[in-house]
Amino acid sequence: MTTTAPTITYNSAPPVDPRVIALAHYAGRAVLEHVLARHGGTFQQQITLRPLVTEGPLEREALVGQVAGALKVDAAEVQGVIAELIAKGLVAAGASDVHATDAGREFHAEVSSETAVISARIYAGIPAEDLAAAGRVLALVAERANAELAALTP
Repeated sequence: MTTTAPTITYNSAPPVDPRVIALAHYAGRAVLEHVLARHGGTFQQQITLRPLVTEGPLEREALVGQVAGALKVDAAEVQGVIAELIAKGLVAAGASDVHATDAGREFHAEVSSETAVISARIYAGIPAEDLAAAGRVLALVAERANAELAALTP
């Protein structure tokens, strides 16, 4: 059963709070996961593959740290995702580094192209100054949440 969120007009939107941020995140993530599923991928695989495509080969441990920090998961989970990507032929491993294969770059390009069209529709008509303000607020919220998480984590 598919449910839809109530429609909120741009001018009557509630102030940003944890629920509003979460609803926006999960709506956007659901769009990405829908696209990824059609291509046989997962959210975690896309997040792990992206830096290999955009930054080039990375030391495996650096990639693990980057992805674990972004997704707030443990290193073993990221190692498992890397193993999945290697098994699918999207990533190859060297002695200490990992890199995207041609198939991995193609997968990333296809998913990125598809989601770019959807993202353009999602963000259409939002004034640049509003996007900039939202970006500043969300960056500060993320920074503070990461600091709180660090304080909670032994």
